[in-house]
Amino acid sequence: MTTERTVRRAAGAALTAVLLTAAAACGSSGSTSTSGASPSGAPAAGAPSSGSSSSAAAGGPKKALTVYFIPKDTQNPYEVIADAGGKMALSQLGGKVVVSSGTADTAAAQIPSIQAAIQAHANAIVIAGNDPSALCPSLNQAAQAGIKIVAFDSDVSCGASPPHLFINQANTQQIGTSEVDLLAKEIGGKGQIAILSAAASATNQNAWIGYMKQELKKYPNMKLVSTVYGNDDPATSLTVLQGLLSAYPSLRGIISPTTVGISTAAQYLDTHKSMLSHLTLTGLGLPSQMKSYVHDGTVKEFELWNPQNLGFLAGYAAAGLASGTASLKTGSTFTAGMLHSYTVLPPAGATGPSVVLGPPTVFTKANVDQFKF
Repeated sequence: MTTERTVRRAAGAALTAVLLTAAAACGSSGSTSTSGASPSGAPAAGAPSSGSSSSAAAGGPKKALTVYFIPKDTQNPYEVIADAGGKMALSQLGGKVVVSSGTADTAAAQIPSIQAAIQAHANAIVIAGNDPSALCPSLNQAAQAGIKIVAFDSDVSCGASPPHLFINQANTQQIGTSEVDLLAKEIGGKGQIAILSAAASATNQNAWIGYMKQELKKYPNMKLVSTVYGNDDPATSLTVLQGLLSAYPSLRGIISPTTVGISTAAQYLDTHKSMLSHLTLTGLGLPSQMKSYVHDGTVKEFELWNPQNLGFLAGYAAAGLASGTASLKTGSTFTAGMLHSYTVLPPAGATGPSVVLGPPTVFTKANVDQFKF
C-alpha cells in the first residue's frame, strides 16, 4: 500500500504541474507557499456573471493584504487549481496568498494553519472545511483577532461564531439532483447504484448526497446500496472501490462527487472494460483528468464547475471583507474582477450568508476538449 500510495502521489504531483500551467497560475503549492506576482491572464473559460453591478462600498479592496488559503489538503489537483485562482485574485489586488494545510483531509491537519494565520496577523482566511464544526473554535479565535473568514468549496457550520461568507461552487441542490439525473438517464432509471465520496465528514459531499437521496425518490427502480469514502486519497479510493465492486457484483452505476474518486474509478474501469457492459460511472471530475476516459468510452458524462474561478471569487471576497468593500449583509454586492459582481444570499438551513459561483457544466465527448482545467 505504501508503494502504491507513493506512486499515485507522484502521478498526482505531475498532473498538478500540468494543470497549473494550463491555468496560467503563478507560484507553487506545498505545505506553505506564497504568491504576490502579477497574473499572466484572466481566469479560465467558464467565468460566470452574477448579481448587480453596484459594490458594497466605494473604492476597491486595500492593497498589501495577506490571505491564508487553507485547502482540504495540499496534494489534491482540484484544490491546487482553486488555490491558484486565489493567488491570481490577490495578485491583481497587490496582495499575497499563503497556501497552508496538511496532506490529509482532516480538521486536525488544518488547525495548525489557522493558528499560523493568527500568528502572522493575516487579513483573511479562506478555508475548505474538512469538518463542519471541528474547525469552528479555531476559526472563532482567528475572527476575534480581526481576521475575516471565508469558506469555499466545503462550508463550515459555525453559526454566528464566527460569522463567515461561504463561496458555493454551484447551487447545492442542483449538484446533488443533477448527478442522479445524469446516471438515471444512462442506466434507464433501473438497478443498484452506489456513491464513492470523499471524507465522511466533508460538508459539501454530505449536502450533495442528501439531495441525491431525495432525487432518487423520483426513480423507484434505482436503489442506493452503499456509500463508501475514499478520503480524497487515490489509494484509499481504489481500495474502497474494489470492495464495493466485490460486494455488489450486479452494481449498475456509481456516482463519485469528488474529482479524486471519479478519476480513480475511471482509471480502474479503463483497465477492466468488461465491467462497462453493466456498470456506468459519473460524478464530478476535472476535464483534464477525465477527457481520455470520455474519448475511449469509459465515462459518457460527468460535470463540474471551474475550480480556478472558485478560488478567484473566494480571493476577491476575502479581500473585500478585509477591506470593508464587501459585507455579510443579505443583498449586498461586491465585484470580483473579471467575474463581475456577486450578490450575498440570505442564510438558508445550516448555510449562512453565501454567494454562488454558477451552474456546473456537463462534459461529454462533444465538448470535453474545450476545457483546459
